[in-house]
Amino acid sequence: MKYEIQFEKFKQAIFLAERIAGHHLTLPILSCILIDIKNGTAFIRATNLDVGIEIELAVKGDGDVIFAVPAHILSSFLSQINSKEQIIRLEISSGNLHISLSKSKGVIKTLPSEDFPAIPMVSDGKSSSFPGNVLIKGFKSVWYSAAISNVKPELASVFIYRDAENAVFVATDSFRLAEKKVALPKGASIEDMLIPFKNSIEIVKMLEAAGPTVMMHSNKNLVSFEANGIHITSRIIDGVFPDYRQIIPKNFSTEAVVLKQDLINTLKVSTVFSDAFNQIHVVVDPKKKIFQIDTKNSDVGENQSLLDAAITGEPVEINFNCKYISDSFQAIDADSVSLQFNGKNKPLVIRPISGDQTFLYLVMPMNR
Repeated sequence: MKYEIQFEKFKQAIFLAERIAGHHLTLPILSCILIDIKNGTAFIRATNLDVGIEIELAVKGDGDVIFAVPAHILSSFLSQINSKEQIIRLEISSGNLHISLSKSKGVIKTLPSEDFPAIPMVSDGKSSSFPGNVLIKGFKSVWYSAAISNVKPELASVFIYRDAENAVFVATDSFRLAEKKVALPKGASIEDMLIPFKNSIEIVKMLEAAGPTVMMHSNKNLVSFEANGIHITSRIIDGVFPDYRQIIPKNFSTEAVVLKQDLINTLKVSTVFSDAFNQIHVVVDPKKKIFQIDTKNSDVGENQSLLDAAITGEPVEINFNCKYISDSFQAIDADSVSLQFNGKNKPLVIRPISGDQTFLYLVMPMNR
């Protein structure tokens, strides 16, 4: 059986699917991409049992066929082909996938497709249309704050919930917390859900490759996103996200407003001299007009950096993890940021200085 598919679309589909294909010792089929061709459409599927993807592509050829091919082998082969050709030719013969372009050919052994698990679809629950860039911004603004360990699955997730006319994205590892509010489109509906942060990374990759409008479907167990022939489904964590709003300070005793880039540059210098815990010592003295960051490492040396800042309130000296502060700047577009302190051993709140007040970042102090 011979088929023709647009080369660039096929390659990008394989790259997206290969990211999700798992490496499972007891289920080697999960390391494969399933290609199901029927009625003039190729359905390209991959799953790691936690998240699954299906991509539809138009195909020319006669007859239906379904086969599984090792994801890494196929992706690696295609990544090495630098061709301006528009069409790639596929042929299934004697259990092998034959791939050909004018200057490159390859043969990859296929695996039986019977053991490939079905990718669940959300057939019930709620559905809403969203601008893709809104969802991308929500995930990217917070996912770096999620816990890496799955000991507490609810902390290794991005929590999404509705607050009035906004969809709120939140993530925390208990040492820092990021919150981003995005406006809900008119008529859109959203349920509270916990999406594993590793899955959210793949969801964003899919959204970036899809069109400007995305359909989101969800029920109590699954959430899926669909656009432009790409469909990705993730499981939802069965857990309760901590009531984080009670730890966000309502007021602050000290505020320093600094240029974001100045602070970024200073923190980069500080990391050269920081210890194994990335600890920095922050000194804020409004009367002396001092905003200073100190770092010290007995094996390297020490550093003191003064920043220009607009400072108000009470003096404070406090320690933080330098990396935790730096991580927040990827979600802040404003030129200046506000650092709000509440005294020793209290969390720091970072906000952008602009008309956009939809992002908030909280960092717990270090008591060492």
